[in-house]
Amino acid sequence: METQQVMLWNLPEFPIIGPTAPVYNKSPLPPLELPPMRFANNSIVDNVPGDMWDMVDPFWYQFPPIPSIFNDIIGLLTLVLGIISVVGNSVVMYVFLCTRNLRTPSNMIIVNLAFSDFLMMASMFPFMAISCFYETWVFGSLMCELHGFFGAWSGCMSIWSMTLIAIDRFNVIVRGIGAKPLTFKKVYTMIAAIDGFALFWSLLPMFGWNKYVPEGNMMVCGGDSISEDWHSRSFLLTTFVYAYCTPLLTIVFCYSFIVKAVAAHERSMREQAQKMNVQSLRSGEGNKTSVEVRLAKVAMMTITLWFLAWTPYAVINFVGMFARHLITPFWTMWGSVFAKFAAVYNPIVYGISHPRYRAALRLSKGTNPTKKALLDLLLPFSRP
Repeated sequence: METQQVMLWNLPEFPIIGPTAPVYNKSPLPPLELPPMRFANNSIVDNVPGDMWDMVDPFWYQFPPIPSIFNDIIGLLTLVLGIISVVGNSVVMYVFLCTRNLRTPSNMIIVNLAFSDFLMMASMFPFMAISCFYETWVFGSLMCELHGFFGAWSGCMSIWSMTLIAIDRFNVIVRGIGAKPLTFKKVYTMIAAIDGFALFWSLLPMFGWNKYVPEGNMMVCGGDSISEDWHSRSFLLTTFVYAYCTPLLTIVFCYSFIVKAVAAHERSMREQAQKMNVQSLRSGEGNKTSVEVRLAKVAMMTITLWFLAWTPYAVINFVGMFARHLITPFWTMWGSVFAKFAAVYNPIVYGISHPRYRAALRLSKGTNPTKKALLDLLLPFSRP
């Protein structure tokens, strides 16, 4: 058999362009200046910076860009919510820490909640708003990972701070004098535990258990929720139990027993008043709205707001894991927006609604016109 010799031409190696392939040129000719890669298929991934190509799941290449009008609306909404949240939570921390009669162990949990919400919005809303206006994440891969990390850390801190508030109110109202009083040492230990574990948990994706990537809208970064790898899914499922199911069930349990305990107390007070032939044992109390009704409204509002803020994000992650064909970039952006709402209403629900907080806020206005104007904007959110 004759051996065929194939002549190999010494051709130059031209650059290979792609999301994960390096650009090189071993030709003796000078390297070419290549333009940035574009997918040229009208995909939402078209404008993603080159250093982030390997972070984008190929699943998103099939979707067209989100209409600019929606990006602008979300960007403007994020900007407004961010400013309100940063200012509101800053004022809550300032008043609670600088007013002596408000520096109680229970109120330190509210301070931690305000800090977590402040951290969430201060570290996230400028980047999210700017990326919405540019219609893609423009801050590179490292900032994308940090963006996802701070969102996860502050979100877990906020969720568990609200859970601690519910547990504290349960101990005070339901257990009453039978409960051990909350001390500064105990509350600082509890805060350190939830914040420390939230920090540990949020660092795990940066070390290989799941990862922080651009979400489907390409304007915010978070955990990889559409990966079909069970190693990655296991992190999200565990997070679902740790940061959603357990806090939600705990909050519902605590407020259910709080309403039940207050209703029983009010019933016994009315029975005692009837035996004494008086309208009420409380002087000056009107019977238009009972205490249990008012408390039930507060409990229902707290649970409902928590549910509305975090459920969309949890549902989007679940659908992404098990039915990702139903997910579109347009819907992924709403999970982030609803989660940001929690950082806006928390200072109103847990801080400004506090009667002694309102009194201290009014006293702290002083004569500084700028400070007065700023605090006057916050006071109308609460009832006098």
